Amino acid sequence: MKNKKLIRKRFRKAVFTRDNYTCVVCGVKPDSEDDIDPHHIENRNLMLNGGYVLENGITLCSKCHMKAEIYHSTGIALEGWRPEDLYKKIHSSKEEAIKASNELND
Repeated sequence: MKNKKLIRKRFRKAVFTRDNYTCVVCGVKPDSEDDIDPHHIENRNLMLNGGYVLENGITLCSKCHMKAEIYHSTGIALEGWRPEDLYKKIHSSKEEAIKASNELND
């Protein structure tokens, strides 16, 4: 992947901008960017080019991010926290995210 640091920075900015720097799940808009995260809905290690695309990102506050990460660490998603639930919140899908990630090199 070309210049991973720049790709991460662009991903973060794009996700936060689309979501108005607000947690998409609970609606919290913190005073600082340090209190929100650009969460990869589908594990970035499972996608070509790391899944650093808007279609695979969602802005979450720290508390919501911890809940979403349970799926990545255990494979078990809490009700409402499955990847497909999060994709719906940003009007995307795993298929759209994979396609966009694959196109990063194009």
